[in-house]
Amino acid sequence: MSPSLRPLVSSISRPLLALLLAAAAPWTASAPLAPTVPAPDFTLRTLDGQKLRLGEQRGRVVLVNFWATWCGPCRQEMPHLNKLYEKYKSSGFVLLGVNVDDDTRQAAGVADKLGVRFPVLPDIDKRVSRQYDLSAMPSTVLIDRDGKVRYLHRGYQSGYEATYDKQIRELLKE
Repeated sequence: MSPSLRPLVSSISRPLLALLLAAAAPWTASAPLAPTVPAPDFTLRTLDGQKLRLGEQRGRVVLVNFWATWCGPCRQEMPHLNKLYEKYKSSGFVLLGVNVDDDTRQAAGVADKLGVRFPVLPDIDKRVSRQYDLSAMPSTVLIDRDGKVRYLHRGYQSGYEATYDKQIRELLKE
């Protein structure tokens, strides 16, 4: 379990925790997290060397997409993420692509080839990936304006982008 979730879990009674874990087991692409938890903060450098801190995005809706160059569904998803980024970036929406490859140059090459327009943040030491307890690739986390994780998507299948779009709109309206 992520160290950042331990205080939350330790404050929940055992029966409630068991119920929450049972309810969370069959998460689907459109299932909200319950209860909402603060998104683990992190700072990474973009491909062009700029430091970017998640905590500084407070007040915006943030989609964090964990991806890798070797992941076919990740590559398939990228054009859809680009469209969402372009559609909502002027409305208080931020999209961050956290790349888990060991080779930053390879990640930059694939991002360039796919025309990625949102910030790509290499996570070479996998520190951020461990904070978010990734179990599938890609994994997408939607964070509300208060910095709380509201949705978690594991994997990608064609059509998930419609779900992302709906959830982004919902969070932007709050």
